[in-house]
Amino acid sequence: MKRILTIQDISCVGKCSLTVALPIISAQGIEACILPTALLSTHTGFKNFTFRDLTDEFDAITQVWHKEGISFDGIYTGFLGSFRQLELIERVFAEFDSGSLLRLVDPCMGDNGKLYHGFDEKFIAKMRELCTKAHVITPNITEASFMCEKSFLSEGYGEDYILELLEGLAGFGVQKIVLKGIRYRQNECGIIAYDAKTKEKVEYFHEYLPFHASGTGDIFASVLFGSLINGESMQNAIKKAANFVLESIKITLKDNNRTSYGVQFEKLLKNF
Repeated sequence: MKRILTIQDISCVGKCSLTVALPIISAQGIEACILPTALLSTHTGFKNFTFRDLTDEFDAITQVWHKEGISFDGIYTGFLGSFRQLELIERVFAEFDSGSLLRLVDPCMGDNGKLYHGFDEKFIAKMRELCTKAHVITPNITEASFMCEKSFLSEGYGEDYILELLEGLAGFGVQKIVLKGIRYRQNECGIIAYDAKTKEKVEYFHEYLPFHASGTGDIFASVLFGSLINGESMQNAIKKAANFVLESIKITLKDNNRTSYGVQFEKLLKNF
């Protein structure tokens, strides 16, 4: 059985980060291990929440793993809340790299043209550096535009703008980019995966649903990463991940009692 490590925060209530990564990766027949970056009472979409930073636990945890001879087939990072965590994760990548370690970074920093609260230019620069240590990154257009220092466009753009972002990310050393949330047309949304070495692009577009909920990006990255760990092609992986998110949203929209906790992905886990 493949074993992976996912590094991100965990919310006791709310469907995002580790709360979705663990069940989705496990459902794909992969052993999922965690290095939690923070503990929250609820995800930040709630009005009230507690937050405890766990950065100081990193070294003690990884030292035990080394003593026990624990290894991983892949490492996947999600939301990271501090500059110091970015530095420590670079070290984790290096320490557990056996030569075949698949590294995926989801550079969670913002959406809709704005950075999340607490992030700044210094954090963007360090995230850009971490992305160069990954095999695959999964930014949305907001995150890509900030890392490339390009203007953010929410609509009215064409293929030239997207190619500019992809080539910009490739230009500072990223190997494979999976760019999310591409909308050339109002009723359509898609993903383009770009290989910096071969210049090959694969894409998948599907219907657009005007619905926002916390955790959909985490769900996408978790399905994508699990698919790649299981040896699937990038084309199949982006299609599977996008469809899983889309179907999760559709199921959620049918429930009149739905909450802001996130989408009801649990009903689709049996399909893996």
